[in-house]
Formats: sequence, C-alpha cells, structure tokens
Amino acid sequence: MTCTAATQRRRHDDAPATDAAFSRLAGLPDGPERRALREEIVRAWMPMAERIAGKYRGRGESVEDLTQVAALGLVKAVDRYDPGRGNAFESYAVPTIVGEIKRHFRDHMWAVHVPRRVQEARNRVRGAMKDLAPTNSDRQPRVAEIAAYAQLSEDDVRVGLEALDSFASLSLDARLTDGDDGYSLAEALGEPDTGFDLVVDRETLKPALARLPERERMILYLRFFRDMTQSRIAEELGVSQMHVSRLLSGCCAALREEMLADKDMADA
Repeated sequence: MTCTAATQRRRHDDAPATDAAFSRLAGLPDGPERRALREEIVRAWMPMAERIAGKYRGRGESVEDLTQVAALGLVKAVDRYDPGRGNAFESYAVPTIVGEIKRHFRDHMWAVHVPRRVQEARNRVRGAMKDLAPTNSDRQPRVAEIAAYAQLSEDDVRVGLEALDSFASLSLDARLTDGDDGYSLAEALGEPDTGFDLVVDRETLKPALARLPERERMILYLRFFRDMTQSRIAEELGVSQMHVSRLLSGCCAALREEMLADKDMADA
C-alpha cells in the first residue's frame, strides 16, 4: 500500500498529508513493510527538510551537507513522532530538524571550541548588532546598547563579541596589509629557533669541560675551534695520531654521558 503524500497539502506546499501513513506506521511491527512505509514518509517530507536547510546557506557550510543534516533530523522526527498525541507532524518535525542543524553548527563548524553559553551569547549579540545597524548606520552599536537590546549583561556582550571571531579561522595565506609590500599571516608567524637549544647546550657543557684535564681540553680546542686535523694536533702535542683519536673519542663520550645525566636529573 502507498501513502497519499502527493495528493493532499497542508500548511506549506512541501508539507504532505501523511496522517494515515503515520497511523499505519504506528501499528506495524518491525519488518520490510514497516521499513518501506517509513522510507516513503521520509521521502515525502524531504522537500520540507531541504527548504529548512536552505535557510542556513551562506554560513560556512555547503547546502549539500546541510541537506544531509536536515535529512538526519527528519528521520529522527519520523521515528519519534507519536500520532496518538494529536499534534501535526510538521509542528513536531520542524523544531527537530532545526535543532539538528543548529547542533551541527555548534559541534562541527566552530574553528575554536567554546562553551554553549558563549555560543548562545555570540548568536544573540550577532542578532542584536544586525537589528541595531539600521538605526546606527554611522557607527557600530555600543556594548550598552547591545546589552539592553539582547537582554544580556555587558560582560556577556563582550564575551559574545570576542566569540564572533571564533566561528571561522583566518587562513594563513590571508594578507595582513594591502599593497605591494604586504605580507601574509604565515609570514608573520615565528619559527622554532635552534639558537635557544644551542645556548642551553653550551651552558650545560661548560662545567663538564672545566672538569676535564688540561691536555684533553686543549685537544678539543684545537680540533673543534681551530679546526685542526688529528695529525696536526699530534704534531703540536708531540704524541701519536692514534693517541689523539683515542683521547678525542673518550672526551666526547664522557661529555655526552655527563650532559645526558644532567638532562635526566633536570627532567626528574
């Protein structure tokens, strides 16, 4: 059997008459017949869901995604609707679909997560600024004016104003200044500075170097600060190159172990 969704209309052109179909749905057990009727009712009411989704276009989400969210709200409304209470399905479905869309914006569209109280303040402040704009076309409404219109405290208005910039993030490619000499946000961001790590390492190394014997300190100085080869160092000190190599390896290993030990103690 088919529902008479396409024959009778109610409040809107996209509001089909599905009272009889809902009554049948309520009396059917779970099975193929009930699932088919449920899908038919959902298809009949989809134009209404699409109309509601269209009201939220231009807010950072595609119409296709909004339609999917509205369809989810419609399915929830169909599953939860009780025709025995005597209320029209449209009056129940519209708030359910709108609530699903608003929940989607709240949970998925904010670039920075903020509490629901702040989101609600942001929405009320945004609406108040829009309504007050015609009467204050030469300037932005003041905080006190917005608070009086939106029935919020001035502190809540300030919180809402700050939240206006949290809904969408600024692209790193956005130009911060105009003109040929302008630069993007990415160009203004800092980068890791390895110089700080170098300063820390040098300061950590100083006490360890001071504890080395004088000959080992001299070998390290000639090798790493004077950039002398091991053979040149051996000639300078009157020892064999192999001996210089062993001393260098031993010094570096000892310094490394001492620095790592100091780091472990600092982390602890």
